[in-house]
Amino acid sequence: MEENQKLRSVATKVIEKCEGLPLAIVTIAKTLKDESMVVWENALEQLKDYVASKTVNSCLEWCYTHLKQDDLKSLLLLCGSLSYDGDISMDHLLQYAMGLDLFDHVDSLEQVRNRLLALVEILKASSWLLEDHRPQDRSNFNEQRCSSLLFTDPYNKFVKMYDVVYDVVREIASKDPHPFVVRQVVGLEEWSETNESKNCTFISLHCKAVDEQLPQALVCPELQFFLLHKGEYSLNIPNTFFEGMKKLKVVDLSKMTFEEVPSSLIDSLANLWTLRLDGCYKLKDIAGIGKLTKLQVLSLVGSGIRGLPDEMTQLSNLRLLNLNNCKELEVIPRIILSSLSRLECFDMTGCSNSQWAAVEGDHSNANACLSDLNHLSSLTTLSIIIPDAKLLPKGILFDNLTRYEILIGDSWAFRTRTNKALKLHKVNRGLDFGDGIIKLLERSEELVFLELNGTKFLLRPSNRMSFVELKQLDVRKSSDIQYIIDSMDQQFMEQGDFPLLESLFLWDLKNLEEVWHGLIPIGPFGNLKTLDVYSCPKLRYLFGLSTARGLSLLESMKIWNCEAMQQVITYGRESEDKDGGTNLELFPNLRTLELINLP
Repeated sequence: MEENQKLRSVATKVIEKCEGLPLAIVTIAKTLKDESMVVWENALEQLKDYVASKTVNSCLEWCYTHLKQDDLKSLLLLCGSLSYDGDISMDHLLQYAMGLDLFDHVDSLEQVRNRLLALVEILKASSWLLEDHRPQDRSNFNEQRCSSLLFTDPYNKFVKMYDVVYDVVREIASKDPHPFVVRQVVGLEEWSETNESKNCTFISLHCKAVDEQLPQALVCPELQFFLLHKGEYSLNIPNTFFEGMKKLKVVDLSKMTFEEVPSSLIDSLANLWTLRLDGCYKLKDIAGIGKLTKLQVLSLVGSGIRGLPDEMTQLSNLRLLNLNNCKELEVIPRIILSSLSRLECFDMTGCSNSQWAAVEGDHSNANACLSDLNHLSSLTTLSIIIPDAKLLPKGILFDNLTRYEILIGDSWAFRTRTNKALKLHKVNRGLDFGDGIIKLLERSEELVFLELNGTKFLLRPSNRMSFVELKQLDVRKSSDIQYIIDSMDQQFMEQGDFPLLESLFLWDLKNLEEVWHGLIPIGPFGNLKTLDVYSCPKLRYLFGLSTARGLSLLESMKIWNCEAMQQVITYGRESEDKDGGTNLELFPNLRTLELINLP
C-alpha cells in the first residue's frame, strides 16, 4: 500500500511536468505503463532537465529516447519524414522498409509486412501514430491512396500523425548524426555544399513554386533515401542529377512528368533496392532498368508504360512488382516471368489491355501466357485481370498463393474486402476451368459473379473443405442461375457448412428459385450477418426453418422486388429437420429489416 501511494505521488509529479496537455500525458503514461517505481522516479528526474517552454516537445523527445527497439525509432523517423500530407500509406512504408533493409532477421516480404504491422501497432498504442481508414475511392484513381492486397483491412491501409508529433519527430530526425532532411527545392544547390548534405542519409524534397529547379547534380555521398514531391508544378530532373548519390537504396519519383527515367538513375545507382515511379503517366519506356540488378521493389502504379523490356530478366532479386492501373501496358515478354524466381508480390490490377498469349506451347508469340506464372515459385500475392476465361491453362495454377484478387472476364470496379478474392464477369460457367481455378474458387474468402451464364447452379462443393473460408458471396445479373448452392447427390455436406460466410448479396437473378437446392445440412450460414436480396422474381422463400434457426448472428436482412415471395421462412421443406417446434426465437441480433415490394 505504501509503495502504491509513493508511486501515485511520483506519477502526479510526472503529470505536472506535462502541464495538463493531454497528448503529453497520454504518451508518457503509455511509455511508463507497467514500469517499476525506479523507472518512474528516473523519468521524473530526466523530465526536469527538459526545456519548460516546450512542454509537449520535451515530453515527446523524452518518450522517443525511451522507445525500446531501434527499429521502432527508425520507423518513427521515417513516418515523420513522410507525413507531409496528413496520411502515410502502409504500402509505401513496406516498400521503403524493404529498400532500407529496416528490419533484422526477416527473409520474406510476408515477414516484412508482419513486422511492419506489429511495430505500427506499438506506435499507435503509444499515441505516436493514429489510424486513418478513409474509404478508398475506386472511381477516381489516386496512386497516393491506392493500396494493395497486402493491406486490405481498412484499419491498416494508412496511418496518420498529430501535427505536433510530426514537428517533434522532424526535429529529432534533424539532430541525428546522419540526419533525415525535409526541405524545399529552393536553395538546394547551396545546401549541397554544407556539411549536413555530406552526412544526411534521408532527404525528402518539396517543390513549392512554379519556378523552382533542381541543380545539375546533388552531392550527398551518404544518402540512402531520396523522395521528391513536385506538387502541382512541372519539375525537370537533369540527367546527371543522381551521379553524386551512389549509395542510394530507395528512390521515389512518383507523379513526375518525364517520358524516360533520368540516365544517372540507371547508370549511377547500382545499389538501388526500391524504385517507385507511381503516377508517372507520361513514362512510356523503362529502358535500362536491367542495370539495377539489386532491385527488390519496382512500383509503376498508374504509369504510361506500354511494355516491359526484355532486360528485366536481369532483375533476379525482384520481390515486388506493382503494375496496378498501367492501362496502356500490353506486352509482357514470356522470358521475363521465368527469370523472376524471387518475386513474391505481383500486382496487375487495372491492366485490362495486357495481351496474354493463348497457347502455352506457341513460342512464336513474344507475350507470356498465364501458365508462365507457374515459374514464379516464390509468388504468394497476385492481383490480375484475365480478359477471357479461355486463356486459363488446364493444369494446376497458383498453388502457393496466400493472397489474390483474380478477375476473369470484363473488368469492373468492385472493391475487394478480403485477402482472397475471385471475380467472374460475363463468363460461361460451363467451360472447363481446370483444377487450378476450381481450387481457388473453393478456398476463396470472397466470390463475386456478374452476368454469369452457362449453368443453373452456382456452387457445388467437391469435398469437405470446400468454401470453408468463404466470407463474402455476391451474385448479380445472372439470368441462367436457378440455385446458388446445389447439394444433390453430394456426399460432402456436413454440419456447419459455409461456416465463415458473413455477407450474401443476390441481385437481379431473374430465374433464381432456391438459395439451396438439395439436402441441407444442420446449421449452415452460422456466421451470416448481412443478407441482401433484390429483384429475384421467381424466388418463393429464402430458407427453411432449421436453417433460419441457425442465423443467430444475422444483423441486416433486406428483400426487395421479389414478386413470387410467399414466405421468407418456409416450414415445409422435407429435406430439413422439422423437430424442435417453432417457438425458438429467430434472428435475435437483427437490427435492420426491409421488406419492400413483396406480395
